[in-house]
Amino acid sequence: MRRNIQVFGWTLIWSGVFIFGYLGYQLFITDLINAGVQAEAVEDLEQSLVEDDPTIVEEIDPAEYLGSQTSVPPETPERVEFYPLEAPETGASLAFLRIPKIELDQVLFEGVDRQTLKSGPGHMESTALPGQPGNSVLSGHRTTHGRPFFDFDLLEIGDSIEVETAVGVHVYRIREMRIVQPTDVWVTDDRPGGWMTLTTCNPKFSARERLVVWAEMVSGPNYQFIQLHQARFG
Repeated sequence: MRRNIQVFGWTLIWSGVFIFGYLGYQLFITDLINAGVQAEAVEDLEQSLVEDDPTIVEEIDPAEYLGSQTSVPPETPERVEFYPLEAPETGASLAFLRIPKIELDQVLFEGVDRQTLKSGPGHMESTALPGQPGNSVLSGHRTTHGRPFFDFDLLEIGDSIEVETAVGVHVYRIREMRIVQPTDVWVTDDRPGGWMTLTTCNPKFSARERLVVWAEMVSGPNYQFIQLHQARFG
């Protein structure tokens, strides 16, 4: 009996060591690994942005683009330039994502698979690219692997989000925040205009729900074209 109690006691001790060790790895060691990955990605992306020269796909005639059924928005120039962006391969760096309110400044990667999200926030490949017309959906960890979206609960309506790609810097303004269920995939639906939808787990240290932030483009190289897109499809 005494021996059984000793074995049981040691089992509890080593189980506790394993559990706390695993939690420590998830909460802290993955952060250290992510810091190294991000530092390397920053150098690569900075070089890439210097080398990439955005190409104007075409100069658009607003009246012709909108047609006779839709009036041209006020203060629209006679010709509007549109800067396209080509998606990189899955796992490759795509843009700088900055949220001043929570001091977030990280490299955004293409893809939201498990491996890619270990490197940093990711862009859902089936959605519009950041700075382009439509709804660009981004996801990121909240408690591990650098926890880029850890302080998302501190964000408020009106806070700004910046994304810098080879096209330039586009600024978005938060319009809505909501907690939804993981099955609410409608949050990724496309939208007319220029939108960014950011999702993360909620509450902290749980995947029971999703915290979703919707932000609308308010400035950037493609802003004027986005206004036309909104007028045509909104």
